Amino acid sequence: MLAQTYAPVPGGEERHVEDLSRELGARGHEVVVATLRQPDGAPPPQPDGVSVRRLETSVHRIPGVETQAHTNYAAPLPDPVTTAALRKLIREVRPDVVHAHNWLVNSYLPLARRAAAPLVLTLHDYGLLCPTKRLFLDGAICSGPGAVKCLRHAAEHYGFGKGTMVAGGVAVADPWVRRRVDLMISVSSAVAELCRVDDRPGHRVIPNFAPPLPAPPADVDEALDFLPAGEFALYFGDVGEDKGARVLLEAHAGLADAPPMVMIGRRNVEGLDAMPNVIAPGPLPHAVAIEAVRRSAFTVAPSVWAEPFGIVALEAGAAGKAVLASAAGGLRDVVVDGETGRLLPAGDVGALRAAMAETFADPAGRERMGRAAAVRVGEVFSPAAVVPRIEEAYAEAIAGRAAST
Repeated sequence: MLAQTYAPVPGGEERHVEDLSRELGARGHEVVVATLRQPDGAPPPQPDGVSVRRLETSVHRIPGVETQAHTNYAAPLPDPVTTAALRKLIREVRPDVVHAHNWLVNSYLPLARRAAAPLVLTLHDYGLLCPTKRLFLDGAICSGPGAVKCLRHAAEHYGFGKGTMVAGGVAVADPWVRRRVDLMISVSSAVAELCRVDDRPGHRVIPNFAPPLPAPPADVDEALDFLPAGEFALYFGDVGEDKGARVLLEAHAGLADAPPMVMIGRRNVEGLDAMPNVIAPGPLPHAVAIEAVRRSAFTVAPSVWAEPFGIVALEAGAAGKAVLASAAGGLRDVVVDGETGRLLPAGDVGALRAAMAETFADPAGRERMGRAAAVRVGEVFSPAAVVPRIEEAYAEAIAGRAAST
């Protein structure tokens, strides 16, 4: 596994790599995770079958490139120090397959052509062709890469020095990655389409999976003492503009006598405390947030950008809750309109308000959709359903590499 960050660094992609490594180890595979050394410490002890090797990097020594104090990330171009470390590790481990998950793949590309092992790359976002990995520009889904606009937006997003490096690196690496990767996996049909790999030979759409949800901790009632006594709707995730927080707040404010809206996550919009009938406690531990999901009437995922997958919708479904979601990005793969929730036009305040009013007024309907969501998660998004598909992709990549040599 090539993953630029890994536990204890938090994040959905990091959790997926950790969960996948654990599941593969449990199925008898030997998994070695190669990840960048982080300032804040080493990964925790790993389960049987999984080991972690930490790699050095030189990106953070480049003059004029600002980096984060607590997390090292890979650049979208080969890092000679990381490439040398990977060369040594590959010779030692002699893997059957190399599975990359982000820009760390670029430091492996110089080794890929002559390697015996095939290279598999999972696209978790739009970083294959977008410097910010989001394909979100000026409040809307971006139409696609362009030299000038990508350079401008990257400079605005990262700062001039780092933005210039990242935009240039993505432009150079994109065709190189497409040539050197033996098999690509997209986590959703949206990622496949927007990254322009949906018609590529050697490509599959394989979703993220939902491991069993955590049990509530012993002190969960105390941790959730802010919840209202009656029913409420729940939003969980970063409370930001791109996640549709403003759209949701406006839609909810227009409902007459509505139950409260609870918004769990980092607060990235102003004025939340002044909004009536809105409870925004900030981020909570994952197990506590999941228990809040279980206690909610339904959940809302109103993103205005093309979420690559939509893990919050998947976890809500696993908890047996209907989801009102935007018909954008990977949310379209997770939520089945009218069956496990509702799919609504992204950014449409009126449509969201009407759907919320209908769902509040129809307890039986939302419970039916919640039950259907839980069933679908088990059938389509469980480890038992997803991990064998990844093993099949490995087998295909191995066979393809063997046939070409």
